[in-house]
Amino acid sequence: MKKLKIAIVGTGSRGTFCFGQLFKKREDAEIVAFCDVNPVRAKAAAETLGISPNIYQTMEDMAEKETLDGVIITTPDCTHHKIAMKALNYGWNVLVDKPLATNVKDGKEVIETAKKSGLTIMIGFNLRHHGVLKRLKEIIDEGTLGKIFIAENREFYDGGRTYMSRWNRLYSVTGGLWIHKGSHDFDVFNWLLDFPKPVRVSSFAAVNVLTPENLPFEKEAGHEPGPSCNDCYYKEKCKDKFLLEDSDQPMWGKDAAAADGYLKNQCMYLSDKDTHDNGIAIVEYEGGIKVSHFECFIGARSDRTYTVVGDKAIADVSLHHRTITVTKRWTGEAITYTLPEETGGHGGADPSLVDAFCKVLRKEMEPNSTIEHGLLATAIGQAAEISRREHRMVEIEELFR
Repeated sequence: MKKLKIAIVGTGSRGTFCFGQLFKKREDAEIVAFCDVNPVRAKAAAETLGISPNIYQTMEDMAEKETLDGVIITTPDCTHHKIAMKALNYGWNVLVDKPLATNVKDGKEVIETAKKSGLTIMIGFNLRHHGVLKRLKEIIDEGTLGKIFIAENREFYDGGRTYMSRWNRLYSVTGGLWIHKGSHDFDVFNWLLDFPKPVRVSSFAAVNVLTPENLPFEKEAGHEPGPSCNDCYYKEKCKDKFLLEDSDQPMWGKDAAAADGYLKNQCMYLSDKDTHDNGIAIVEYEGGIKVSHFECFIGARSDRTYTVVGDKAIADVSLHHRTITVTKRWTGEAITYTLPEETGGHGGADPSLVDAFCKVLRKEMEPNSTIEHGLLATAIGQAAEISRREHRMVEIEELFR
């Protein structure tokens, strides 16, 4: 079998430790190129993986020398649409790690470019590949729950507090965490419900904990905290320190930072963030279905739980415990499904996502997460950001005018 030639654009954590590791293990594909504006980080990523791809700083340089079957885009969110359009214009199929874009306008441009090119774009909605959610989807499609009219999910993500230390903290880069993070969850609802038309969105979100007033230690005279956790005077006593280990230094240490000015572990309490550390968003779909998405990056646990309510039964789901409990409406009979553990990131979802993309490239299947699906999730996320910032309910049609 001819090996698929793959390039990874963006050699941060996701590009290196998810897609890099997974493609390295495959026998039917090889990583032939890295593209990153920071050559120090790209070189360190290659050395970390033990591979020798060609390294480029621009898409233009890569296009001059490479013939590719597919490109993986894992750069900061605000760059996704331009990089995707360049890749399509160079004749490359694309996997964009969510989101497709940070706003509807940019997402529509990608769709138009994809249609003209005749190439494939797949969206990296890896939660659709999670074994528990795939089983939940089967239960819903079988009609076990009956007609669904309301659903919710609650995400506690203890590690998410580090968003306030990284590029993820900035609205200008992510379009807001309702897009960067929430697009996963909005897409899951869209997919589980078989893509009803979203009509309107309301949301509330804020930074309530990770503020300068809430430093988890007493400051001493003459010693200011920060700017990064590794350099901070209080790093031994701070309960939220996010230290770079020795193994992190090649990719995110001083040499890499000197190339692009990026610090991965700014003080999460003092950083210039304008996203949120907790929030709730509510979506109403055509036909009256209502869903809510709760996300909280503060706490001592990490789990996504779902409750999906139909007129015949209720399903309660925990991704961490890998359980689905279906309780019938009139009898109260409850059946619990426990799904087996799977290897790989995000509960085994990441390897399944990569496998699906390879099958798409080989024409063995159609993409199960399309650019239209990506645009829909972005639209809901953008509406939630507008609602949060303008304190109003947002009609989805506003974004498509």
